[in-house]
Amino acid sequence: MISRESLARFGAAAAGPTKPEVVSSFDMDGYVAKHAFVVTRRKPWQSRPGALIYELAQCPFDAAHTGGSAAFTLIDGRPGFRCQHDGCSGQTIKEVFALFPAESAACGSGTAGDKPRASQSQLLVECAADAELFHTPEGEAFASLPVDDHREVWPLKSRGCRRWLTRTFYHMSGKPPGSQAMQDALSVLEAKAQFDSPVRQVFTRFAPFGDAIYIDLGNEQWEAVEITAMDWQVVRNPPVQFRRSRCMQPLPLPARDGSLSKLRSLINVGDDNNWILLLSWLVAACRPQGPYPLLILQGEQGSAKSTAAKLLRRIIDPVTAPLRTPPRDERDLLIGANNSWVVAYDNLSGIPQWLSDALCRLATGGGFSTRELYTDTEEVILDLTRPVILNGIDHLAERPDLADRAIILNLPPIDETKRRDEAELYKTYDEERPHILGGLFTAVCAALAGLAQVRLARRPRMTDFALWATAAEEALGFRSGAFISAYSGNRAEAVQETLESDPVSAGIVMLIDSEKNAGLWTGTFGGLLMELEKIVEEGGKRPPKWPKAPRGLSGQVRRLATFMRESGIEITFHPKGTGGQRLLTIARTAGDFSATTAATASAKANAS
Repeated sequence: MISRESLARFGAAAAGPTKPEVVSSFDMDGYVAKHAFVVTRRKPWQSRPGALIYELAQCPFDAAHTGGSAAFTLIDGRPGFRCQHDGCSGQTIKEVFALFPAESAACGSGTAGDKPRASQSQLLVECAADAELFHTPEGEAFASLPVDDHREVWPLKSRGCRRWLTRTFYHMSGKPPGSQAMQDALSVLEAKAQFDSPVRQVFTRFAPFGDAIYIDLGNEQWEAVEITAMDWQVVRNPPVQFRRSRCMQPLPLPARDGSLSKLRSLINVGDDNNWILLLSWLVAACRPQGPYPLLILQGEQGSAKSTAAKLLRRIIDPVTAPLRTPPRDERDLLIGANNSWVVAYDNLSGIPQWLSDALCRLATGGGFSTRELYTDTEEVILDLTRPVILNGIDHLAERPDLADRAIILNLPPIDETKRRDEAELYKTYDEERPHILGGLFTAVCAALAGLAQVRLARRPRMTDFALWATAAEEALGFRSGAFISAYSGNRAEAVQETLESDPVSAGIVMLIDSEKNAGLWTGTFGGLLMELEKIVEEGGKRPPKWPKAPRGLSGQVRRLATFMRESGIEITFHPKGTGGQRLLTIARTAGDFSATTAATASAKANAS
């Protein structure tokens, strides 16, 4: 503990020299209350009759100095300050008043006629006079901050905003602001952004504005690419608000003489149909609004699936970790999707049901909600739609609703004599990136120009994607109708592959094509489950994912209904009849699922 003699010296030094017109009594209680200082103890100074000591919970200059080590003093009506720590030994009441000013002679520096000085928090708010405050429709507060010859958009709670305020304050005052003053100023700015400022949408990487698309290049100048139906160009200070995460990396400046043709020699894409679908997905990923088909890259070990996914993502959305492991829960998925444009997961061996459902919503649009951290009732709602890349050796789109939204590319194996080392590959890729990007933006420009004129004889699943890709065909160097032909063939393969891998669909095919039923079966889900179990058990034990009750079978059959219809089997669900029973009818309508396919499906079901 500090000695009484030292305390007396601190108090005498803090009081300062005598000046004319000294105020007879300083209102220390009023001053403490005005600035919300936390006083842990107010006690008389025993060696100075009539003097008081106000021990503080924390030092106004350093929040780490706690436990009463800092204190205000009041000696003969004159205010003082002392702190036991060496770092604050030179601080006096004058420095305290510079940060936390007193008003008037009754509650001032102790000298009549002194003009009140603004507090640090007030000065910090004044520093933000040139900032454009606004809030998003979800209520998050943002500021558009002037930096050199451009503006940057940061959440008011972010480190970027705090650093900007610290820098501006230091340039103005020559010293850094206190942590409490910063917190107070940010609270005021958040309130102003919420109640006194307009509502604006904030975008990540891609944004729509009128008939144009804006793409954040992510560079230090905060430049963007503006794409219209006429042309594309690099602009500064775009009319939309972009936010950036710490993982985002800059795109190169696109080249005017760009082309996507070089990309084919860098990616092991396979045949022409795969190439058409790959470029169509890439052009569609540049749409600022979904839906987006999931891109699933499949192939044996060594087919460069991960490399292809990395190169594709770096074209439009480079980040520090382009491929990640699958998320542990929906919250992790949302954080990743909110902080980047493309969501890419590497080396999946399967997709659990919850992740499959979440990826479907992410691809075609849907709201996600979660509880806000450190609150009990506040809810965070995100409405996100993102392009998704998945890769793995196994068939990943086991659930029909996921396969229905996907482009599945089976990559061929790479001959060992043609395999390239990564250093040489990425060197060539980085050299070609500006040209690839320029060619991509030219194709997006053409898609904007031709979208209104596109007419499709049949509108497949993911129609918005199909229209967009068809509009870009000519700019991508494809013949008319090439995309629809490739997309239809890919979808037919996905239907067959999904049905073959599902034991329920295999059982339904065998049931409906049996001599007993001859292409028609009607009954309840309970009856169907019994019939299917007989078929499955003839070949051995039940598969692990086999439904355990009629209700589980009902959900699985409803998900399969679309794909079964496309394979020539119509499933009709009837309303509840007599006795509350719900019937369904399964009928062979056209075509043939083929004995080979059915046998393959049955074998896979039994092998499971």
